[in-house]
Amino acid sequence: MSRPRKWRKVCCLPDSNEFGPLNLNIQEKLCVNMTVDEYESIRLIDLEGLSQEECAAQMNVARTTVQGIYSEARKKIAESIVNGKVLRIGGGDYELCQGDRDCCGRRCQRRRCIVSDDTENS
Repeated sequence: MSRPRKWRKVCCLPDSNEFGPLNLNIQEKLCVNMTVDEYESIRLIDLEGLSQEECAAQMNVARTTVQGIYSEARKKIAESIVNGKVLRIGGGDYELCQGDRDCCGRRCQRRRCIVSDDTENS
């Protein structure tokens, strides 16, 4: 019996969940599916500049797990770009953070979204 997968902590879902060529009729065989936790690893490491250790702490998983998630995410991005496939983001074993102070640290995207929504509504 295999060990159950650990839920990965994610700050927020992407604003857009589909990317790809504009001149293409979308067919399933021309799509690459990326999980939300793979997206989060790309956001934290490549966009926010975190190390794999810092990313692992924020996502509440081991560094080796982040290394695997990140590697798969990069392969999927490369496949989408090089082969002209649509990249879809969705699914995976994740839980959204609550956006509180102790949630996931200074890089919490959800807290930024909540703060900006509050200031826009004021």
